[in-house]
Amino acid sequence: MSEKMNYLAKLAVEGKLDRRSFLGKAAALGASTAVATSLLSGTALAAGPKKGGRLIAGLGGGESTNSLDPALFLTQVSHDFGKTWGETLIEVSRIGEIEYRLAESIEPSADAKTWHFTIRKGVKFHNGKTLTAEDVLKTMQRHSGEDTKSGALGIMRGIESMKADGDVFSVTLTTPNADLPYLMSDYHLIIQPDGGMDAPDAGIGTGPYKITVNEPGVRHVGERFDDYWDGANRGHADSIEVIVLNDATARTAALQGGQVHMINRVEPKIADLLERVPGVSVKSVSGRGHYVFLMHCNTAPFDNNDLRLALKYAIDREEMVDKILRGYGSVGNDMPINGGYPLFSEDIPQRTFDPDKAKFHFKKSGHSGPVTLQTAATAFAGAVDAAQLFQQSAAKAGITIDVKREPDDGYWTEVWNKQPFSASYWGGSRPVQDQMYSTAYKSDADWNDTRFFRPDFDKLLIEARGELDQAKRVALYREMGLMVHNEGGVIVPMFNDFIAAVSDKVGGYEDDPSGEMMNGHALTKTWLA
Repeated sequence: MSEKMNYLAKLAVEGKLDRRSFLGKAAALGASTAVATSLLSGTALAAGPKKGGRLIAGLGGGESTNSLDPALFLTQVSHDFGKTWGETLIEVSRIGEIEYRLAESIEPSADAKTWHFTIRKGVKFHNGKTLTAEDVLKTMQRHSGEDTKSGALGIMRGIESMKADGDVFSVTLTTPNADLPYLMSDYHLIIQPDGGMDAPDAGIGTGPYKITVNEPGVRHVGERFDDYWDGANRGHADSIEVIVLNDATARTAALQGGQVHMINRVEPKIADLLERVPGVSVKSVSGRGHYVFLMHCNTAPFDNNDLRLALKYAIDREEMVDKILRGYGSVGNDMPINGGYPLFSEDIPQRTFDPDKAKFHFKKSGHSGPVTLQTAATAFAGAVDAAQLFQQSAAKAGITIDVKREPDDGYWTEVWNKQPFSASYWGGSRPVQDQMYSTAYKSDADWNDTRFFRPDFDKLLIEARGELDQAKRVALYREMGLMVHNEGGVIVPMFNDFIAAVSDKVGGYEDDPSGEMMNGHALTKTWLA
């Protein structure tokens, strides 16, 4: 309750929630008017973002191939820098509530099949153009076109028709979906002038910072946009900079040396030591992010489910959480959903390390010889060590895994979603099960990185979207989870905490379970104290 209360008080102080609404929500959480009023006063006294200065982040997860086209965002740097210059219709708060951004209101039809988004008035793009519903329409059309490579394609294919009428953008779905507003928070769906049809990689948006330097794989710089519509709450620094530091040691040294104010992907093995460094604070939050080993279900030898099961039983999850995460995370269960998602079934049996079952399924698969696992340091924090641990535990079941370390630069364009067995991660920024499954497991999703092509799974997914009975919806998602768990190509050994480190010169940093670096908002919401 305390976290939600503090968050609601912050919204009230920022003017995003009126006092009556705050007191009503506080009462619903069990707080008296006196307690709520006291908290509001204390929050108001503590508030006070400072304007000015240059805020610098050292981030791992950037490549020379990164594009400013939001449809093609693949890496963490693209995600985080994108949120400094671009915005979506809505966002999901750190406590899971809808926050209106470029849409100021949403109105669904009674059957949740048609949705109307009223577009905020007076919002300016960096090129001086005023945002319209037509820009929103064209953005969505670009992400759903036949030739698109958008990471949001799995979501967009659920749309039957779209239109713009005055200030309203409307969507009609092929089937009802009560979660549609959450889907519109996908970070690929940055609204661009004219939808980005003519220049998708121009980097022109409505965000608090306007791009001045774009050197993929090296550095990115933005300067405060004077006409930003929400300047009281975001965009506190005069300028922001992202320095790409894929090496964990280099990131840590840059923070300790004062070259940067914050870093992502702190390795768990050094988190406790870094916490002792004067002027540095380690921020850790658990959520929906998970580290994975991906097998392509349509590519030999991984097209054999017995081989996939053999590898799932051959991984020691407890050892991996202990040695790789050092307690900063939890055991995974070969499906992308955990208790951080609504409608999660707690009764799905936990798969454990079982060399005998691994041997049984390996023999049954008929495969002989090694399998090659491709990995890189950029795949996730500790990915190379994790692959080697996997290699060692599989050997106990008589399975040989050849670990092939790839270069960091180019990993997301040349290995992930292309090679049949590789290490990867999912950031946890998709707040509902429908969005996670639509993005990575629906047969026609462009980011179906396990090649899990199952019409029966797709049918369950569509049925769950339109089901308004919560108990039935839970049962449908449980069936889907078991299908991925038992027959899918994803090995999920662990759900990771998001660990960042921040200088004490930074104010306003808040944990967000949806993703690392405040779900990508650290540079837009924090300030130099």
